Parts: sequence; C-alpha cells; structure tokens
Amino acid sequence: MEISADFDGGNIEVVAVDAGGEGRNAARLALRADGRADFRQWFFFRVSGTPGEAWSFEIENAGASSYPKGWEGYDVVASTEGPAGAPESWVRVPARYADGRLSWSFASASGTAWFAYFAPYQTARNRALVARIAADPRVRHESLGASLEGRPLDLLSPGEGPKPVWVIARQHPGETMASWAVEGLLERLLDPLDAVARRLLAEATLHVVPLMNPDGAAAGHIRTNAAGTDLNRAWRNATPEAAPEVFFVRERMRQTGVSLFLDIHGDEGLPYCFLVDADNVPSVTPEMIARRERFAAALEQTDPDFQTVHGYPKTPNANLDIGSKWVAEEFKCLSMTLEQPFKDCANSPVPALGWSPERCRRLGAACLTAALAAL
Repeated sequence: MEISADFDGGNIEVVAVDAGGEGRNAARLALRADGRADFRQWFFFRVSGTPGEAWSFEIENAGASSYPKGWEGYDVVASTEGPAGAPESWVRVPARYADGRLSWSFASASGTAWFAYFAPYQTARNRALVARIAADPRVRHESLGASLEGRPLDLLSPGEGPKPVWVIARQHPGETMASWAVEGLLERLLDPLDAVARRLLAEATLHVVPLMNPDGAAAGHIRTNAAGTDLNRAWRNATPEAAPEVFFVRERMRQTGVSLFLDIHGDEGLPYCFLVDADNVPSVTPEMIARRERFAAALEQTDPDFQTVHGYPKTPNANLDIGSKWVAEEFKCLSMTLEQPFKDCANSPVPALGWSPERCRRLGAACLTAALAAL
C-alpha cells in the first residue's frame, strides 16, 4: 500500500503502514495542521496497492482535531474513478469514531482509491470554472489582486441591473461544498432559458468570488490562508499583509455597494443546511430582517434540503470580524452566511452519498430563486 497527499489540496501524514495477514494492509494516519495555524480537520489522499486487497485506515489524532464533533455520525467520502489527483464520483464509506480515532475499511477492485473529508474541489477545477464562465459575453472578469503566494483573486460579474449582489465562497478552504454550490449557482445564472436567472440578471449585477482562499485550498488547509489567518475573522481590520483576500474584496465592495451578500460555507458538526443571519448587528432594521425571512422561505420551498429549524444559537451581539456581520453593518443590507454539512442532511438523508457535490450544486442554483424573492 502506497499513500500520497503530495498534490493540490492534499493533506495527511502517514504514521505507519503495517502489512498484515490475509492480504490486509493497515495504515495509521494523522491530520496535518494548517501551515501557520493550529487548525486541523481536512484530509485528502490517494492510496494505491494490489487490486482487490483489503485496506484499513485509522486517523489517530481525530480527537485532537479542531472540531471533534464533526466525526460523530460522519462517513468518509471515497472515489475510485478519475486521473491521479482529480478523482470523481464520490460515495460514502462507513466510518467509526471512538476513543479519539476515526477508522474505516475499504477494498478497491482497481487497486487505487482516494479518500477525503468531503469531495474536493481542486484549484484546477476552479480555474476551469472561471474560464468557462468568463467566456460568456454577459460576464465581466477581473482579478481583484493576488494572494500572499501570488494566486489571482477572481471576480466574475454578470448582470446589468442596479442592485449589487455579492456571493463569495471558500473563505475556509477545507469547506469545499462552497465551491460546488457556487458552480451550480453560476451555471444556472447563465442558462438563457432559465426565467429566474434572466430576471435576476436584469434586476441585479452579481459579483461572485468563487475561491476566496486560493493559497489555503492548494495547501490542503481546513481554515486559514498562507499567513495563518482565518479570513472569516478578519473583516473588521483586514490588511494586505495578513488577509489580502478580504482586503481586496472589501475595497471593491465599497466601489459597487452591496444590496445582498451571501457567504457560502460548510459546518463540521451540524447535519443541516441553514442560514446564519445578521439580525444582531447594531444597525439592523425591520426591512433587513424581513428580506432575510423572504430569502429563507423561498430557499426552503425551492430546495427542501435547506431548513430553518436547526442552526446556531442566537447571540445578542454581532462579531463584526465575521464577513456577513461586517457587510450587514457597513452597507445596511441583507447579509447572510449559508452553511452546509460535511455529513448528511438529517432532515432529508441520502445515506449512500450523504451531502454531495450534486446536492451542493442544486442548493447553489436554488439560491437564485431566493435572491430574487429577497430583492
């Protein structure tokens, strides 16, 4: 058995591989922390060996991860298709979490498999998405600036309407479901036969940043950029030295204004799709709350994978370091964070797949209907 994570988005440390009897190999593994911060949760690695042989895996430090509750009721995603480093067709493999260790078993008929915390969305796919969307004559494409490691921060702006709508994804690079959702949103938005998309493009101009944290995504981080900064805790005082990604987006927002802001994420612990509102910012108005309620109601009706019963507890005071809170207060607009699960939707389970790329794409597409209702 050979294990590799030396590719875009890869993350795992091999503690030991023990060749056992009856054709079984057992791998002892460890989650690697983000480069300059002590966050660890994401994993993505490739295994190759003898076709049909049985493998067993144990992540020994799962209990010391940033969000250990994320392992409760969690099943690993696995793929046996696609070229090296770019697997496809992810399914769920039953996993067991006990005594701080996450373990599972697998046998690949081809002798090759990939395993990940969630279906990866690698930077090559993001580049292809940006190129495909930017090729549409209705879309303006620009780079807002460069990340700390020199990667472009792409902005895609379709639409001609007066209402500025901002959508961003992957502030936390290990939350790859955000990229899948943005892919679904952008592809529906440019469907010339979709009446909701046509109306939205007439009423609004969208500004979409598909990958807020390109350095963290390439490095296989769960939460931070190359400087070790959690971007979604940097909005109030963003600097080019620690969080250029947020700094550049904030500056462009001040030029365009914001009527609606949606920040797409994933939550490790809760098995639900839900919104985090900004109802607790100092300048909240009844109209901001009413628009958020219209957005949530429309999204729940359009895609019942989304729900409004379960979510984070309400807090009296907003943390304005968080993107959606800062934007709500700065622009006095509807501003939300959309969370998706790493597990499955407990209200609408699909056990063989759990929460999956296709379900992310559908939820992202449904957000257009919700945005139109809120506007």
